[in-house]
Amino acid sequence: MDGVTTLVGQGLYMALAAVAGLGIARLLKRDDTLGCLIAGVLAGILLPVFNYDTGLRAENIHQLVFFIILPVLIFQSAWKIDPDTLFRWLGPALLLAMVGVPICILITAALVYSGVHQPEGFPWLAALLTGSILAATDPVAIVSRLRQTGANNELLTLVEGESLFNDAVAILLFSFVLGIATHSAMEGAVATGESISGASGFTLYFAAVFFGGLAVGTICGLLTAIVILFLRSAGAALMVLVLAAFGSFYLAEHVVGVSGILSVMICAIVARACLREQQETYLAHAAPTWEWLGLLFHALIFVIMGLVISFDMFAQHWLAMIVAIVAAIGARGLAVFLVAPLARYVGPPITHSWRLILSWGGLRGVISAALVLSLPTELPYWSTVQAMVFGVVLFSLLVQGTTSTRLIRKMES
Repeated sequence: MDGVTTLVGQGLYMALAAVAGLGIARLLKRDDTLGCLIAGVLAGILLPVFNYDTGLRAENIHQLVFFIILPVLIFQSAWKIDPDTLFRWLGPALLLAMVGVPICILITAALVYSGVHQPEGFPWLAALLTGSILAATDPVAIVSRLRQTGANNELLTLVEGESLFNDAVAILLFSFVLGIATHSAMEGAVATGESISGASGFTLYFAAVFFGGLAVGTICGLLTAIVILFLRSAGAALMVLVLAAFGSFYLAEHVVGVSGILSVMICAIVARACLREQQETYLAHAAPTWEWLGLLFHALIFVIMGLVISFDMFAQHWLAMIVAIVAAIGARGLAVFLVAPLARYVGPPITHSWRLILSWGGLRGVISAALVLSLPTELPYWSTVQAMVFGVVLFSLLVQGTTSTRLIRKMES
């Protein structure tokens, strides 16, 4: 009973901090994420004064992130995309994700590894882990700015679709590298596991996990649509959609052994496509429901991030943060400009101005923060990786976020 009481108390505390953060954002006329981050920092300063312990620890955040927060965030983002327009830009979006993300990870890892230059305390695996986390972009921040500037629906769909597939591939590669890093930390030597060895083994593993996630997500999306059409109830439809978000993730990850994030994303896209004629009937309340759920979990992630941030983090890792910021921005730009010219072979061409928007607008936000918060503390370099990712996320919020609107208006004019 005490455990349940503690869990409820933690939930109430985090929700109150999130609401306070939204209030701070309104007062400062800034993004909700920045307000929630400030609320978390203030809470981290004030709570010790009142001798209150939230019970949140780095070691117990992993399950919260992967089983509750990420499925909701991915499903909510995928649900908002118009399936017809997404299909038109599917080729370029997949190209940027499947080719651009690995390029971005490798470039980021190489720059971070060279910049930090601590072979013993910060090995190549740590650099790859950092690169995979920083490859995930946040579509919410840039999409809201695109809507404010009146950008056309084609650009909106490309940005949202590319970010979704980008996140799915980045999370998949993050999980793979994290598995190697965890095994290496436990065994004291770098290993790739018992079932995966060599480039061919990795290719087969990646293909199985990736396409398996697509298949499971497609089946779950079709079943979701069938159940909603059978029940013919707005309330039941919302319940089924929420269950689909968590269920498709759990089924893929823990039953089939494929990518849960891809499964969630495809489940939402397929269900939305099959139920497009029910948007004004059974699904009339779906959009606002996912909007407040997405807002809640975005707020919670940044409150937790604010709680974790400390002055010592900046004092000890300021140089690594600067290296990570330069590496993340440079790698994203290089990846986009190297891959985007190939888009004409798989779909509509991506204009030069859109490439600039994709590069500078590839903000690191809630997904990167969620992934780095889930790092196990058994990794000797977890605090360094966390500090670097937090530095990049803060730069995205304070610099890229505040200048992207001006860039969008200039590029679209």
